[in-house]
Amino acid sequence: MSSMRDIKQRIENVRSVEQIIKAMDMVASTKLVKIRAQLEGVRPIYRELKRVAEEVGSQEGAKFHPFYKEREVKNSLYIVLTSDRGLAGSYNANITAKALEHINQGKNEKIVAVGSKGYEYFKRKGKNIVQTIIDLPDAQVYYGTESLAKWLVDYYMTGEADEVFIAYTHFMSVLNYVPVVVRLLPVIIKETDKENEIKYEPNQDTFIDHMIPLYLHMKLFRAFSESHTSEQAARMVNMDAAGKNASEIIEKLTHLYNRKRQTAITQELSEIVGSVNILNKGGLHDN
Repeated sequence: MSSMRDIKQRIENVRSVEQIIKAMDMVASTKLVKIRAQLEGVRPIYRELKRVAEEVGSQEGAKFHPFYKEREVKNSLYIVLTSDRGLAGSYNANITAKALEHINQGKNEKIVAVGSKGYEYFKRKGKNIVQTIIDLPDAQVYYGTESLAKWLVDYYMTGEADEVFIAYTHFMSVLNYVPVVVRLLPVIIKETDKENEIKYEPNQDTFIDHMIPLYLHMKLFRAFSESHTSEQAARMVNMDAAGKNASEIIEKLTHLYNRKRQTAITQELSEIVGSVNILNKGGLHDN
C-alpha cells in the first residue's frame, strides 16, 4: 500500500495539475467570448452574400457559368477544419470522422488539412493531402481565409477539382456543436421565382466573377469562426470536467491520507498504552 508520504506527494501533484487546468479553462473562456463575438458579426454578412449568390444562380444563364455549372466529377477537394492542439474532448475526432465518411463516397479525393490534428489524422489514413495550414494566428484568420479563397478559385477554375467541400464544426451553443460537410463549388442553385428578372451591371457573368470569390471568402471565414468557437467551447467544457475530476481525486486522496494518519495515531497510542501496561505490571511484580 502507498505510504502517507506517497499519498501526500500525489495530492500535491494533482493540486498542481488542477491549477494548470483552471488556468487553461480561463484562457478558453476568454477566447470563447472573443471568437463568439466575431462569429456573431460574420454570420449576417455571410447570410446576405448567400442570398445574393442563390438569387443570381436562379437567373437564366447563370447555370452555365463555371461557378454554377455542374461537372462530371473526377476529383473532389475537401477542406477539413480541425485544431492545432488537443484537450478539446471529442471535437477533433467528431469532425475527422464526419469528413472521412463523406470522403470515402467521393472520387480521387484531395484534402486541404487545416490544423495539425487533421493533418496527422489524414496522413495516418494515407489520404492525398495537397495543402496544409497549421498554426494560423487568430489575428490572421480573415486574411488567411481570403488567400485560401483565391487559391481555391484558381484550383477549381484550372480543373484540378470538379467539386469542393468544406468540413467544419457548426457552433450552436456552448454545449452543442455539430460536425457538418457542405459543398462550396459548384455553388448550389436554389430554385426561386424566376418571373422577376434582375439586370446586372455591366453583365451577369462579370457580376458573378466578382461576387462569388467574395462569397467564398466569407463562407470560409464563417466556417473558420464556427469551428474556432466550437473548439474553445469544447476545450472549456473539457477543462471544467477535468477540474472537477481533479477535485474529486484530491478529496479521495485526502480521505485516504486522513484514514492512514488516524490509523497510525491509533497504533502509536496503542503501543504507548501497551508499553505503560507492561511497565506497570513489571513494577507490581518488583514490589
